[in-house]
Amino acid sequence: MRFVVSTIGTSILTNLIDNTNPEEATWRSVLSGSANLRQNELISDTQKAVINELAERALNKILEDNVGTNCRISAELNGIYGIYEGRLPQGSPDQHYLICTDTAQGQQTGELIKGFLESKGFTVNIFTPSQLSTRNTRVFATGTKELITWLDNAIPRPGSGWDVIFNLVGGFKSLQGYMQTFGTFYADEIVYIFEGSTDLIRIPRLPIQIDTSVVQEHSTKFAMMSAGGEYPIEKLKGIPETLLQPIEDNGNTLELSTWGKLIWNRTKSSFLTEELLPFPGLIYADSFRTDYDGTHDYAARATLQETLAKVAYTLEKNEGNPYNLATGGLRFERFQRHTNIHRFRITGSIRASCRIEEGGLILVHYGQHEYVDAVSHAPYCRHC
Repeated sequence: MRFVVSTIGTSILTNLIDNTNPEEATWRSVLSGSANLRQNELISDTQKAVINELAERALNKILEDNVGTNCRISAELNGIYGIYEGRLPQGSPDQHYLICTDTAQGQQTGELIKGFLESKGFTVNIFTPSQLSTRNTRVFATGTKELITWLDNAIPRPGSGWDVIFNLVGGFKSLQGYMQTFGTFYADEIVYIFEGSTDLIRIPRLPIQIDTSVVQEHSTKFAMMSAGGEYPIEKLKGIPETLLQPIEDNGNTLELSTWGKLIWNRTKSSFLTEELLPFPGLIYADSFRTDYDGTHDYAARATLQETLAKVAYTLEKNEGNPYNLATGGLRFERFQRHTNIHRFRITGSIRASCRIEEGGLILVHYGQHEYVDAVSHAPYCRHC
């Protein structure tokens, strides 16, 4: 079975402009001028009319189901036809994901491709990272980091029975460049098409190894930055500048860059499933360590430590005040029968309990919420 990720551009719109029609001579500039605008930002009636007219033409064309025409007008379909050697199967179990920009044109073209593939029986979904556009480098970086998180969660793991294919024939060149690098970590195969042909270029998965020494040395900081942490440059000494980026242009406060997020996502399981990381503001009671050591589900361990990173960073930026943990999905709350024993949410069924100490928390128990409630309420609980 194939898991196909396709980058979506706007060729299906631009290729249907009639260049011999003087009235349409300016349509390319209209598309170019609105390329980074969301639907609610289209204030010109001309922009809306041009995009809608070209989308209607595209829909009528692709529904004619002529392979040659579809490959000519849509770079994305050209790549998908290439994957299936020119003939799309009916009722295939393959799954297709379309990566669209957060723009009016990106959404229009994505829906066109989605509708056509669904008519062939494919399971198709659209993923649109918020702010993903070429409006400026800041919003583009935000979009690509969200894309990395999605890839890390959505892409089937090796040995799952899925062949992961990145179809990079369509899409904006800036995004294609990033996706090619992402593909070396996530895809079994990256495909392109020779321009003006249907000949497929196939790039197989390369045996890449990541040097984890820097991440290992700074694993606590990486975990906290992945949870939203931002730090002045002097607190991040030893981390290569390529893995960091300023919050604002020329600013002194840094966060993980797109590449830093990628490297962390691909290596974090090595650091989040072993020993508990030494997060600032958190002290582990022996009972908490016992609960953690008794958890043999590595995914659960990683989820716990990612939550602890979020807790630690929230405490850090609020000068140790734990009551800001009540928001953001943590549901920090006090047990009714105790004055200083609290709990917070790890997942839907998993909780951690803790005591508030000056400047932070002492973590007491961890596990299913029934277990945490029972041991934390117990009158003999010496940690409470």
